[in-house]
Amino acid sequence: MNFLFLCTGNSCRSILSEAVFNHLAPAGIKAISAGSQPTGRINPDAVDLLQRHGIAVDGYTSKSWHDLPFTPDVVITVCGNAAGETCPAYLGDVVRAHWGLVDPSEVRGTSEDIAAAFEDTYRIVLARTRALLALPLAELAGERTALKDALDRIGAC
Repeated sequence: MNFLFLCTGNSCRSILSEAVFNHLAPAGIKAISAGSQPTGRINPDAVDLLQRHGIAVDGYTSKSWHDLPFTPDVVITVCGNAAGETCPAYLGDVVRAHWGLVDPSEVRGTSEDIAAAFEDTYRIVLARTRALLALPLAELAGERTALKDALDRIGAC
């Protein structure tokens, strides 16, 4: 089963989600990330956060949803409603869910304020990823409605 974490810029929230997912996922399950308007670079605070948590950053890039190496089975948008942005709609016969995250790169203040915002986002991504990977994914693969319901419940936490 392949997952796509989708955001507008693909520089922070979707990259964090992709990296955390791939760090924790068992063999045979993979995530990628993309954006509808990719920035072309990964946010340096996101890179620092991943490295602090021992998560590899090699190979991750900000890329367009038009340049995916495979068609995902599940698309999870991570744009935060609080940021007032419109998440792109990924077309195709995939299971879709929304896991809104406030964009930590929009936080202004001291370096401690910014680091705290990134840590908050990381904690949410980590908890949701663990919950997703605890699902009986092999069983849910054939039960699209049940999979979507489970993903929606996770995203509401």
